[in-house]
Amino acid sequence: MKKEFRLPDVGEGLTEADIVAWHVQPGDTVKINQIIVDIETAKAVVELPSPFAGTVSALLVEVGQTVDVGVPIIAIDVPDAAGAGPAPEQPGPKDGTKDGISAPEAGPGRDAPEAKNGAPARQPVLVGYGVKPGSTSRRPRKKQPPTRPGSYPATPSAPPIGGPVPPAAGPGGTPPFLAGIKLPPGIPVPGSSAAKPARALAKPPVRRLARDLGIDLAGLAGSGPEGSVTKDDVARAAGEARTRSAQPHEVPDGEPHAAAGLSPRPATEAPAEERIPVRGVRKHTAAAMVASAFTAPHVTEFLQVDVTETMAAVRRARDLPEFAGVKVSPLLFVAKALLVAARRHPMINSSWDEDAQEIVVKRPVNLGIAVAAERGLLVPNVKSADGLPLAELARAIDGLAATARTGKTTPADLAGGTITITNVGVFGVDAGTPILMPGEAAILAFGQVRDLPWVVAGELAVRKVTTLSLSFDHRIVDGELGSAVLRDVGSMLEDPFRILTWS
Repeated sequence: MKKEFRLPDVGEGLTEADIVAWHVQPGDTVKINQIIVDIETAKAVVELPSPFAGTVSALLVEVGQTVDVGVPIIAIDVPDAAGAGPAPEQPGPKDGTKDGISAPEAGPGRDAPEAKNGAPARQPVLVGYGVKPGSTSRRPRKKQPPTRPGSYPATPSAPPIGGPVPPAAGPGGTPPFLAGIKLPPGIPVPGSSAAKPARALAKPPVRRLARDLGIDLAGLAGSGPEGSVTKDDVARAAGEARTRSAQPHEVPDGEPHAAAGLSPRPATEAPAEERIPVRGVRKHTAAAMVASAFTAPHVTEFLQVDVTETMAAVRRARDLPEFAGVKVSPLLFVAKALLVAARRHPMINSSWDEDAQEIVVKRPVNLGIAVAAERGLLVPNVKSADGLPLAELARAIDGLAATARTGKTTPADLAGGTITITNVGVFGVDAGTPILMPGEAAILAFGQVRDLPWVVAGELAVRKVTTLSLSFDHRIVDGELGSAVLRDVGSMLEDPFRILTWS
């Protein structure tokens, strides 16, 4: 019995997701709840388990494709004994099927939406048949990739990104626009069988590297497992391409370079521009930042702080058994100082309710930590961070940052933040004007720690100095409150003992 797994709504209000990586291939045996695919929603990368046990029949979508909720993404052959009921009736060709392939069996969470008369409102897309007219109301999408590898919808659509445009072939299989033009050896003629090589086996990071370097994976012989292309293969091909482009090319007399009136251009020359689809985490971040910038009136204040004593406390903490196996950095003490300041000034940990025209003071403090991940900016938060001891806070921050960098942050980790810290110092930056996370009243930026001349007890000395930047929503936080919070954080970093006395 063939069953199709439809993309579920893994978060409240989810409408679409991107396919990040498949963990199974056609012919693999899967079990119930086995992780089969990673998808990227507007907030995070989520692992999807299989609802069926059986053999993978086909992957219905490719890596990098954006899929609407409810669209089938994988087909699995399930033994009859494992089915919940009799096999569905096999409709004939008039129903849009072929060779006994039918629509997926209905089940909990997989029922197709129904029209008022009880008929299905959406029908499955079968390879080579395309979508029936009127069977769907999905919005058109630019450069939609093929539904399955090697097939295209019957209705006209844009070619896949980076793929060849199949032209109309002339006599002998040569497109009319190439008639009379002699191509160099090894370059396939568009529209011929050589122009449509099999999809190379490579992981998403390798495909991204190849795209950035302008390397065609289809022409590479992979040295990885099962002939897959590795990053070394791509780098080697890029080096050979640069070597070839650096050598002079001789053109025999009377031999045209290309079509009349066109000058030759090296095959490895980078395009004048690159277009990157905005989706997933970056799409969500962009919308959130625009909403924040044009909703909350931002004010930013700066404070230079002598953190020599804090740096000494960091070194001492690293030697304590309570911090064994945990990364201890100055950010830990900045976070603790901000948590103590939020307890002393609760209004800083609040949000603005536009509908109710109220200021909502949050308790406890869910501390957000901005992380620069491969897929964009992520801000997971430590729940009830103000109630954690210093060692537990260090473990929580370390764990959230590591999870975010590997793309495994869950939507729950990203929701519910009340105040945020961003560490711009790790990028060698002294200060900045951070933008508020939507629904929060303040965000603190921590700059790099530098050796600077500083006046201590009336004498000049070299001290460890950093710059703190506090942005706040001026509807909630006025200058006095913002200055008091920033001053308290700076005082605790100058003398970490104050963290104990003010806690």
